Amino acid sequence: MKTTRIMAAAVLAFGIGMPLSLAHAQQQAVQRTDVLQNDLGVAGREFSQVRVDFEPGAVSIKHSHPGVEVAYVLEGTMEYQLEGRPPVTLKAGEALFIPDGVAHVAKNVSSGKTSELATYIVRKGEPVVVPEK
Repeated sequence: MKTTRIMAAAVLAFGIGMPLSLAHAQQQAVQRTDVLQNDLGVAGREFSQVRVDFEPGAVSIKHSHPGVEVAYVLEGTMEYQLEGRPPVTLKAGEALFIPDGVAHVAKNVSSGKTSELATYIVRKGEPVVVPEK
């Protein structure tokens, strides 16, 4: 009986810890650095820029934004998968417009680190990144 409880506790601890460690690993592989945030001068809207660095093979979570995004690749090669559309591959110096509320995933398809400058025009007071289920 005691062995069964120990095994059950070990399985439970592993099951709880695994998603947390995966989330932690993903956070280390994709690093967001706020560059600028300001009111836009349009009622209810704000402007935000974020540098996003991706380690080799790193993939963002599936997410959307409460407004539009322009993703500009600073270095490396990125693949963007917007919901309902074929994947788009961009190299340094290329940009992609992501419409309001469209779920998407970004992936580093380079052998080295990649970086993008994400520019958002979003509804003020809402989280800039909205994880999708």
